[in-house]
Amino acid sequence: MHTKHILTASLLAINIFACVPARKFEDMQARKNDLEASNESLRKQNQQLEAQAKERDSNLEELKKSNEALVKDTTILGNSLRHLRTQYDKINELNELLSSKNSQLLGNANEENRKLLKELDAARLDLQKREDALILLEQQINGKQTTLDNMTAELQNREQRLKELEELLAKQSENAEKLRKKVSDALLGFKDKGLNVVEKNGKVYVSMEAKLLFPSGSTKIEPEGRKALIDLAKAIENETELEIVVEGHTDTDKINSSAIPRNNWELSVLRATAVVELMTSNSAVKPTILSAAGRSEYYPVDPNDKAKNRRIEIILSPRLDSLFEIIEKN
Repeated sequence: MHTKHILTASLLAINIFACVPARKFEDMQARKNDLEASNESLRKQNQQLEAQAKERDSNLEELKKSNEALVKDTTILGNSLRHLRTQYDKINELNELLSSKNSQLLGNANEENRKLLKELDAARLDLQKREDALILLEQQINGKQTTLDNMTAELQNREQRLKELEELLAKQSENAEKLRKKVSDALLGFKDKGLNVVEKNGKVYVSMEAKLLFPSGSTKIEPEGRKALIDLAKAIENETELEIVVEGHTDTDKINSSAIPRNNWELSVLRATAVVELMTSNSAVKPTILSAAGRSEYYPVDPNDKAKNRRIEIILSPRLDSLFEIIEKN
């Protein structure tokens, strides 16, 4: 009877699985593959983060090891000090005993008394040497303790500086992303006109292709380019903790002219200067945080696309005074 029930259940299971569509099985298999790939990617990211954490903590680990060595040395010296103190107490008892005998024998001038006195003097000399050794050992222990205290204070100081640096870098990264979004929002209308805004290494890069700003070979800014630059200047005019570099870039086509601009160097510098002048004359951006630079043809973004290489790059860098102050702390 039991065998019959098992056979019936097996047939029922076969019928159920036979009803599962092949398409659903394939979807489930694909989902399984996607989950396995995602899991592998997360595992690699976790390994990278662990490696960075290990590298960041290596200096702290070395200091902690030095601290542990000093603690061990101090413990050894402390044990030696206690041992010498015990010996000192015993010798002091002997000295008191000898002094007592000396008082009894002072009245006798025989050879035995002189021998006892000589032994007493030798014992006192030995006691003095042990006292000197004890004082020296105490000085060494005090020196070790001072070094240990200094190392502990330095370790705490470095841990605090590391914490301050991490917090400051996180804050600067957050501010850079906010600035990028602010600039992107201000220039949203020019997104598909050769303008690009990115954040990289804590800096915001605004790249404008020359076709948006200048006629070929000219340093005069086109009306649409003027509007984009003024919108940018207005968006950042209240940002006081920035350093702004305007870089002019050209393509590799040579300029041979007796009039200015006479070559690509002059063209790139004059275009950068024209952008700086336009920004300062149409906004409250302080000239003291602006600088103009010409890069000529030597920093292409795409060797196969001259149009992309003819550009103006405006680099917005946060001031790093606070970061340098933390690094330079003694």
